[in-house]
Amino acid sequence: MSLLTGTQLAKSYGPDDVFAGVTVSIAQGARVGLVGPNGSGKTSLLRLLAGLDDPSRGLVQRAKGVRVGYLPQEAALYSEGTLWEEMLTAFDDLRAHEAELAELEAAMADASRHDEVLAKYGELQHQFEIDGGYEYEIKIKQVLDGLNFEPGEYHKSVEILSGGQKTRALLGRLLLESPDLLILDEPTNHLDIHAVEWLEQWIGEWGGAAIIVSHDRYFLDQAVGLIWEMQFGAVSEYHGNYSAYLLQRADRHARQLAEYETRQEHVAKEQDYIRRNIAGQNTKQAQGRRRRLERMLREPTAQHPEDQRMFKPGEAQTIKLRIATDLRSGDRVIETHALAVGYRDDAALPGKILFRAPDVLLWREECAALIGPNGAGKTTFLKTLLGGIPPLAGSVKLGSNVKVGYFAQAHEGLHPERTAMEEILSVKEMPPGKVRDYLAKFLFTGDDVFKPVSVLSGGERGRVALAKLALEGANLLLLDEPTNHLDIPSQEILEAVLADFPGTILLVSHDRYLIDALATQIWSVDTERGELEVFKGDWSEYVRWKEEDSRFKAQDSKLKTQDSKTKAAKSDVKSREAVKHQKAEERKRAARLSEVEKQIAALEARLAELARDLEQAGGADHARVVTLGEEYAYVEHNLATHLAEWETLAG
Repeated sequence: MSLLTGTQLAKSYGPDDVFAGVTVSIAQGARVGLVGPNGSGKTSLLRLLAGLDDPSRGLVQRAKGVRVGYLPQEAALYSEGTLWEEMLTAFDDLRAHEAELAELEAAMADASRHDEVLAKYGELQHQFEIDGGYEYEIKIKQVLDGLNFEPGEYHKSVEILSGGQKTRALLGRLLLESPDLLILDEPTNHLDIHAVEWLEQWIGEWGGAAIIVSHDRYFLDQAVGLIWEMQFGAVSEYHGNYSAYLLQRADRHARQLAEYETRQEHVAKEQDYIRRNIAGQNTKQAQGRRRRLERMLREPTAQHPEDQRMFKPGEAQTIKLRIATDLRSGDRVIETHALAVGYRDDAALPGKILFRAPDVLLWREECAALIGPNGAGKTTFLKTLLGGIPPLAGSVKLGSNVKVGYFAQAHEGLHPERTAMEEILSVKEMPPGKVRDYLAKFLFTGDDVFKPVSVLSGGERGRVALAKLALEGANLLLLDEPTNHLDIPSQEILEAVLADFPGTILLVSHDRYLIDALATQIWSVDTERGELEVFKGDWSEYVRWKEEDSRFKAQDSKLKTQDSKTKAAKSDVKSREAVKHQKAEERKRAARLSEVEKQIAALEARLAELARDLEQAGGADHARVVTLGEEYAYVEHNLATHLAEWETLAG
């Protein structure tokens, strides 16, 4: 069953067509990743599907009663309340029921109406419980914690939150509202790795559908099962996650190229035949072939999509990046000793320590990935290595013959008043024509090269910074979020270039796909302990190690708990009455456990029956679907309650 369908959609701005002839459909529970170069029309398509804009042509249809939640890239969240109050708005209906229950509780004090009110109270309370009325505050705390809001921020006014915090707040409210379809435009912006991993898990456990635009390739691998590629004004569909899409895309492009080359050979043969016979004895055959060839060579149309094979498969316009160095550094590139990273508000004060680092060593041609929550001090660490911020304790040493190239997250190295051309000339003198040719490799053409940095977008500034970095010839790259604002094709190119870089790299990034491809060490900032944790291995090995470490800690905690229980039990054995009571409780627990297991089996069987009934009912009998759906929700809630009790009893 489709929640939403777009048929032959087109969007134009004046004479410029962004896309045309786009037909898409969202099935119930589908998780779709929408990818494509910047400027290809992804956000425009999302806004059409969300009902915020009208298509220039085509039609968007929604199933009856479908609720859609939309997250823009930069949220405009206006609220006079606090962050907590904004989250509560997701549960307005529940809170109205809660208020009604409170009124009924007060009314029960009237003895003459007690029985009547009690009956109504019981019915409303039962529905309130099914709808999660006793859990919504817990859900709010889970979502805010998952999105990296501290408890101290819960009661801050929304008006004073930063732009990134407002975007996270809107995302949190949408998740709590749990619509049938979530349309998310770059939801991982402003999230660190921990929050992105939490969002992946939330989406994986959620039952609704989602369309997600994201430049986070690792996130797409974990969160979606269908890819829409938007390119050249059209949408192509690929089944599977991002990694599966890459394989299918390469295979499809190779097949289209082979078809194009085969057809080109056919055209060449036909043209040769026509040329040799148009004025000879076979002139009629040549004229017939010429007419057929002309039809075949016409522009492809919707009525004749096969004619697309006559045209060479297009490739997206992407940056042409090369980062190289002829300078060989010493083998020991970065060393620290007893280092404390932080900053001084006043020269007379000892300063605030963000974290301490063990004695670390980065060898030539290695790549270390520096990860940690936002605000943990990662950028401060890079500036400490560069000498811009002195260590609060300990020392930093760069190896012999090291030349540093620094890519700053906020592009502080760019001067707002300079043009893109002037920025390049500040690194290397060259004729204006060569500067323009060089900037064209970074997608700056025409008058774009004369735009001042102050008017460039985040992505354009990033490309200028990369263009400067590529000219410096550095053999140690300190890269602070280099994939921010880059579209996926540009990220893929940057990844390939860095993989071939003959020097050393220290990479600060939330891009786990990039980290997985490059890192030989993982340096993780633990903000709770205030320490830098060094793991020698790649990202996949680090993830497995963290999972094993978490299991070990959980088992250790369980053993300590069991040991405490054992000691308490030994103490209780001294009293015969206590022992008798304990045995009686154990018998009760075992009996209840057996009873709960039977009830769980019956509830699971009923859920399976209801699922089959819902599937058979389809959309033909709406009233029956509603009734079955309500019973399904009730049984599911009842099952969750019994499972929770079973876990308590079994523990």
